[in-house]
Order: sequence, then structure tokens, then C-alpha cells
Amino acid sequence: MNNIQIAALDKTLAPALTHKINHKTKPFGALGRLEELALQIGLIQNTLTPQLSKPTMLVFAGDHGITASGVSPYPQAVTAQMVLNFLGDGAAINVFAEQNGFALRVIDAGVNHVFASHPDLIDAKVAMGTANFLLQPAMTQTQCEQAFSCGASLARKEIAAGCNVLGFGEMGIGNTSSASCLMSVLSGLPIDECVGRGTGLDDAGLATKTAILKQAILQHSLKAQEAMRVLATYGGFEIAMMVGAMLAAAEQKALLLIDGFIATAALLAAVKLQPNIVDYCVFAHCSGEAGHRKLLDYLGVKPLLDLGMRLGEGTGAALVYPLVQAAVNFINDMASFESAGVSEKIL
Repeated sequence: MNNIQIAALDKTLAPALTHKINHKTKPFGALGRLEELALQIGLIQNTLTPQLSKPTMLVFAGDHGITASGVSPYPQAVTAQMVLNFLGDGAAINVFAEQNGFALRVIDAGVNHVFASHPDLIDAKVAMGTANFLLQPAMTQTQCEQAFSCGASLARKEIAAGCNVLGFGEMGIGNTSSASCLMSVLSGLPIDECVGRGTGLDDAGLATKTAILKQAILQHSLKAQEAMRVLATYGGFEIAMMVGAMLAAAEQKALLLIDGFIATAALLAAVKLQPNIVDYCVFAHCSGEAGHRKLLDYLGVKPLLDLGMRLGEGTGAALVYPLVQAAVNFINDMASFESAGVSEKIL
């Protein structure tokens, strides 16, 4: 099933890209992180003139059996209600995707609801939500593999149609619990450092959530090296599908825009399977969810934005896209010292 192979970036072109960046009409390093972005995108595309094509946001939705144990202040029905909101162009991701030129794909990976056919909804439902991982694994290995493979196929389809920038978002009541367990087991960090308030738990609710997740981790007693088994045990269908999509996109040398806590937890699982995937990722922002900064630190990556956001849906990934465009535009369109007749630094 997991036969995806992601090559390390070929850095042969790095000296030429660096020379091009350094000789634009600016002081050395003056564009900061945009210069790092330009270099990264040039290396991914193996060109001195990178281009961005058909940016697409994949928003995966799924329900979680763990909600039956009281880990979220919102009822499970909100997942389906928000999917309908996406389809009605009423959510934040609709606004930000339209603002920044993204095609938006809404994917039912496993929502506990039967949706009417809709031209903007991709029906990839594995089941009507996962099982309660406090009692048993969230999904069977077969279900996990189905979700993974479906995600990979969806990403490949977008890339075959000309997309080379994919953003990743999600919707699923209870999925911060899933992501917290994935983070803890796969990183080795204590669950207390991985759990946050999700959609707005008070102190008592947070304590209850933490105790439940700690019990679930002790019960299953898995090792970080068993990444697919960990994903099947604690993941959601939307998370497993996202893992497959991320890996397939990186294999095809697309640029991956990683959103917040849930998307980064999915990326962590992908890293355990194919470590080179990090080279293809732009980490959009640091979420207000408690564990996200520690997860980014564990991965050794730097987010571009820190706006205190914690909405999910791919909103951070959509908002960061103008910075990605700026990086590509300056390396392609900004004058060099030579072409502009501007003197370079003499000391």
C-alpha cells in the first residue's frame, strides 16, 4: 500500500538560485524568509524561474468516535453542518480560498451523515465516522489503507490537471483529540504537552480530555516506529486521507501548504513514513492550539505566520499563499543590480 517514495531535493541548482536571489536590487538577505521560500520552490521545481499553477485546497472531513467520551464541547453533528456550510460558500475557508485564487475541494472522508449529491463534494466516505479509540482502534488497518490510498489518488488527480500547489485543511469534531494522540505517540512527547482546548473546552473539560487521551495511549501501548498502526489506532479518516494526499503530492514534487495543528499532526505521520517530505512543505502558521508550537519545534520547522488562529479548514494555508506568490514573483521579476544599472555593495 505505502509504496510512495519521496526523493530528497536535488540541490544542484542551489548555487545558481542563491546567486540570482543575492544579486537582486536589495541588500543581502533583506527579504528574509521570502528568500528562503524562493530557494525552496526553485529547488522543488528544479528551475531558476519557478511558477505557481492552479493552487488547490483539499479540505477533508470526518467524524470521530472519541467524541462519545466527552472530549469536545460541540456535538458530532457540527461536522456535517460545517461541510454543508463549505458547500454553501459560507465558511472562512471559502472566503480565503476565493480571495487568493484557490480551487476548493471538499472531501467527505468519513462524516456520520448521508449527504445529497453536490457538484462540489467529493464522496470518498470510508465509513460513518471512526470507532471510539478509547475502546478499540479508530479504524481497521484496511480502512486506514483505503483512506490513505484515496487521499493519494485525489492529490495525483489534481496534479495531473496542472496543479503544483496543494493546501491541506480539515473538519472533524473531535479531531484535536486524534491529533494530540498521534503527536504524543509519534513524537514521544507526553500527552499533557500535546492536548489543547480544541473548540473551546474550559479547565475542567481540558482536564477530562487529557485524562481520557492518557488512558487511550496507555491502553494501546504503541511505538512511534509503527506509524501506520498508530494512524489506524488514533487517526480520523480525514487525517489518514490527508497523510496519503500529502505523500503523493510530495512524490510528484508539488509544493505543500501545511495548515494548523491537525494538518501538522497528519504531516508528522507522513514524516515517519517518508522523512524527505518536509523539504516540500511550507508551514503556514503557528496555531493557537496548545500543542502546535511544540509539534513544529519537534519537526524543526518555522511557520511563516503567528496570528493566534485555531480554526482549521485550511484557513492558515490559504492566508499564507500571497507570501508564496511574493517569493516567486521577486525571484522572477525583480531587477538584478546588473540589469538595473545599480551599484553593488563595495565592502
